[in-house]
Amino acid sequence: MTTILRDAPVTIHFDPMNHLTPAELVRIEAQALEELATRLEGPMSVDFERAVDLIVQCSQSRGRIVVTGMGKSGIIAQKIAATLSSTGSPALFLHPAEAVHGDLGMVTRGDIILALSASGETEEILRLLATIKRIGDAVISFCCNMASTLAQASDVALDCSVRQEACGLGLAPTASTTAMLALGDALAIAVSLRKGFRAEDFAALHPGGKLGKRLSRVRDMMHTGDSVPRVGPETRMDEVIYEMSRKGLGITTVEKDGKLAGIISDGDLRRLLQREGPRTLEKSAGEAMNPSPKTIHAEEFAVEALRIMEEKKITSLIVVNRDREIEGVIHLHDLWETEMI
Repeated sequence: MTTILRDAPVTIHFDPMNHLTPAELVRIEAQALEELATRLEGPMSVDFERAVDLIVQCSQSRGRIVVTGMGKSGIIAQKIAATLSSTGSPALFLHPAEAVHGDLGMVTRGDIILALSASGETEEILRLLATIKRIGDAVISFCCNMASTLAQASDVALDCSVRQEACGLGLAPTASTTAMLALGDALAIAVSLRKGFRAEDFAALHPGGKLGKRLSRVRDMMHTGDSVPRVGPETRMDEVIYEMSRKGLGITTVEKDGKLAGIISDGDLRRLLQREGPRTLEKSAGEAMNPSPKTIHAEEFAVEALRIMEEKKITSLIVVNRDREIEGVIHLHDLWETEMI
């Protein structure tokens, strides 16, 4: 007869890591990143460059990077896929459990598989390998165990091993997922640099939100046509003031022979009144103007216009083409209204 003892005392053995402070736990993750950086400067750099080559070749042939992972690694995989896509390398996340129930149809010949598994023995990912190999797609893996089945089956296996997880029980993926995330960021940025990905390309992929607004072009935000204040060099000051008031930008351009000759700002008017008093109205726009105003081209980013305004402590920039013909005016308020700053 077997006697079952109920409510028997249970002895719990506490791991010393239970007593580490939050700062010490963060340092464990920082150490994991430092060790990863050291590996990337050593022999692992060769494998990393091979991974970059494979992804660049995949993108050039219009293939995609299919990123997969289970559990916490899957969450990191989703972020890596998003970073790759936003830096010019089309990528998607494939849930390995859903893949074996039909979603594997997302994968086509010419894609690259980027598989994340700390153990390298994640069952759901291993079940995909045979099909992936049959399709003929290359496999890049992030593993903590380079002797694992996944690492050995990969075309390129990148080592993201850590000494210990930043977890009191040493079980929850923490330092290892941090290393995977950093390695994925490094891979995405290295690929974008190799492909010559430019700020213009980044702007095209980020049209919405505050980031998109910061990457807007001056041409998309400037005042054009009849909303641009314009006077000639011979225009009387009473007419200059009327034009400035009517257009409401705090300045007017002074145009001669179809080109920018100078500007007059509210500040210029105040200084002129302090010096000349009533005689100000006797002057012409050409006599009162600043002949060397700050200008910008329509193709520049709006954030560059903001930088110039802040540096020079001005509120408007005249937009000109290469022949100094006036194309528009961009005002600090335009940047505020679009929530760019």
